[in-house]
Amino acid sequence: MDEHGTEPAQGFWARLTEKERSALSGLGRITVFPPDALLCTEGEPATHVFVLLEGWVKILGVTSDGHELVLALRGDGDTVGEVAGETTGYRTATVQAVGTVRALIVTYEKFSAFLDANAGADHAFRRMVTRRWTDAEAILRTRSVTSGAQRLAVLLLKLTDRHGGTGREARMVMMLTQEELAGLAGTSRATVTRALANWRRRGIIRTGQRDITVTDLAALRAIAGQQP
Repeated sequence: MDEHGTEPAQGFWARLTEKERSALSGLGRITVFPPDALLCTEGEPATHVFVLLEGWVKILGVTSDGHELVLALRGDGDTVGEVAGETTGYRTATVQAVGTVRALIVTYEKFSAFLDANAGADHAFRRMVTRRWTDAEAILRTRSVTSGAQRLAVLLLKLTDRHGGTGREARMVMMLTQEELAGLAGTSRATVTRALANWRRRGIIRTGQRDITVTDLAALRAIAGQQP
């Protein structure tokens, strides 16, 4: 996961061998969730791990005053729900489908046994979890020295990269509100609104009802403070 809660282009599933994928698939069942469906809800028993084969989910949390926040995104190949099974035994967040999601569902016990029996898969899993915790620390470091617009630019670049963007343009099909983008970027909705409007005027992005196309990746990378 990067500093904005998104996983790198190769998730846990992509790091498994064909043999490991076949073995893990045999331990669970594949389920298709329609857009906005809840995969699990905060507070319920954490009995299963979800391996996302296709699609994206939002990880949602609720503040003490009842305000819902998007804590992270998970996409193709990522795992969801593995931490709660290891710690509290109860879901620590709600997971909601963003668009249609196809997931392999495996009981926590079978998933743990699979990792114990497959060293390569266990290494891939531990690498993913370690990266998540390491990058969580980076959030605190970067947010004090970057602007909201910079963090939004980094987030859009990561999301378009996950959607396979190459060359000069990259299209991100993602049903996220500006408030949700603001939460992921650690900024205000007003900042997101201003930044998107500014980038549209400058020809850096093009927005539709459910998608954002970055039409000038080099310009957005410059805003994000990334080297060309």
